[in-house]
Amino acid sequence: MSAKPKLWITRRLSDATLERAARDYDAIINFEDGLSSDDDLVAMSARVDAIIPCHSERFTADVASKLDPRLKIIANHSVGVDHCDLPALKSRGILVTNTPDVLSDATAEIAMLLMLGAARHAVEGDHLVRSGNWDFWSPSFMVGKQVTGARLGIVGMGRVGQAFARKARGFDMEIHYYNRTRLMPGQEHGAIYHDTVESLLGVADFLSLHCPATPETTGLMNAGRLALLPAGAVLVNTARGALVDEAALLSALQSGHIAAAGLDCFVTEPGGNPAFSPHRNIFMLPHIGSATVRTRDAMGFRALDNLDAFFKGERPKDML
Repeated sequence: MSAKPKLWITRRLSDATLERAARDYDAIINFEDGLSSDDDLVAMSARVDAIIPCHSERFTADVASKLDPRLKIIANHSVGVDHCDLPALKSRGILVTNTPDVLSDATAEIAMLLMLGAARHAVEGDHLVRSGNWDFWSPSFMVGKQVTGARLGIVGMGRVGQAFARKARGFDMEIHYYNRTRLMPGQEHGAIYHDTVESLLGVADFLSLHCPATPETTGLMNAGRLALLPAGAVLVNTARGALVDEAALLSALQSGHIAAAGLDCFVTEPGGNPAFSPHRNIFMLPHIGSATVRTRDAMGFRALDNLDAFFKGERPKDML
């Protein structure tokens, strides 16, 4: 019987994932869950045939150039692969996969939470009650922005964007979207297509970002584009922090042009942006869009499915 492939799992994944990995592979598992350095990635590549990393491990061109020839596949535990220099890895003969489909609903749920929380002063309200300072009420107290029936703009109508649109329809929202290519009519379900981001922004009472971070989308929501949103708009980002110019967003919030923001991702992670902290019209979460038990199991199993196919000599379903 041939030896099992050697696999390194860089972070502590779900228990079900780790049990399956330990059963089917000669697995090295980072139970301590600490971050790995570039040097760790390079050193471990000489010891293993495969790696399951998360978005926290960055396979830059420099790292890729130093990886050992033994490493044959990187099966990401994520949908986004902006932490991987795909051309550099391909030039080294290293196959890369991701985990699409399985986290769309969980991420869309967080987008809905952030949209509602930002619109209805969740941070300020929680603080008032929790601090014991809730000693006043009037009809003008804590008046927020109503979601039901409002116009929702979605940038990026992929799997997560479509899942969010399905949930938003439950609030009778009017869905507008921008995508690199228009959806087929049967996929739109009444959503209104815009062929430019700028056209979309002008009608978006609420704007939710669901596109990948690429050189073209980095800083997408800059001062100029934020100014195109209707006064009092709410911005939601559950995609990648790099999509938003954080200084420009803070300025728009301080001026009142943007009423509130709901953010699950930041330019700097972990940590976020300390400049946001004093502002209770910013509802923030620590990048937990896909953090449910069911979704974490599904992500881990999808990564292992890709590895299983590869080591059987088959084409992995999610090969990039």
